[in-house]
Amino acid sequence: MMEGMAASFRVGDVLRLSCPYTPATVAGTSPDHISVRWPWWAVDPESDWIRWNGDVALVRSAASPEWADELFRTVPPAEGLRPGEHCRVGIPPTLVHVMAVHRFDPPLETGRLPRPRTHVVVLPAGRSQDPMREEQGYEIDPDDDIPIRIELVFRPYAFLQSGDELVDRNERAWSFHGPWDWYAFDGGAPGTPAWPLTLLARDGTADPDAAAVIGRATADGSHAQELDRWKALTGAEPAPAR
Repeated sequence: MMEGMAASFRVGDVLRLSCPYTPATVAGTSPDHISVRWPWWAVDPESDWIRWNGDVALVRSAASPEWADELFRTVPPAEGLRPGEHCRVGIPPTLVHVMAVHRFDPPLETGRLPRPRTHVVVLPAGRSQDPMREEQGYEIDPDDDIPIRIELVFRPYAFLQSGDELVDRNERAWSFHGPWDWYAFDGGAPGTPAWPLTLLARDGTADPDAAAVIGRATADGSHAQELDRWKALTGAEPAPAR
C-alpha cells in the first residue's frame, strides 16, 4: 500500500518500492527466464478462459534487455537456480516513476485472484518512457496480496488535480492533465505555464481554498524547477505530452 495515500496514483509519481523476500520454489528455467511457484495470488475458479498454472516468470539474467524493467529478484540469484530448488523472491528497495495508471471496472479477469482493479505501470529510476515501444515498464496491482511497500517520494504538481483550469503569470489560460501534459485554451503553441498560477475552476466551479493553496505553492519557483526536481530523482526524461 502507499503510505499516507488511499492508492491514488498518477503519472509522474516517484515511488520507492520494496517487498519482503518470501520462500518459493523454482518450477522451471529457460535461457532468459526463471519460473517460480508464486507465493502469492490464487487460481480464479470463476475464470473459464484463462487458467493460471500458479507460476510466474522472472527475468533470469542481468544480460537480458528485460532486466532493467524487472522488479522482483531472487536469493540466491536466478542465474544459478535449477528446477525444484528453493529460493526467496522479493523486491529490494527500488526507486521508480509512474508512466501509466489503468483502472478496471469491473475488475480485470487474469485467471488469478484477486482480480485487479488498478494497474500502476512503473519504470525504475534511470529509465525513460519510450513512445516507440508498445510494451514497457512493470505492472503492479497496489491492492492485491503481494505485500509491496509503496512510499510516495515526490509528486510533481501535487497541489493540482487533473482537469484544473488555471491562468498563469502571462494571463494565458491552461488545463492541467498531468505534470507534463498541459493544454492551452488559446490553441496556440504547446508549452508550459509561467508561475505563479491562479486557479479558475476545479470540477467546473470556483474553489477559493484550493486557489489559495495553489497561489502559495507557485508564488516562488517555476515549471522548470518542478521538472528539474523530478529528473534529479528519476534520472529520466518525461514522456512527450499527448
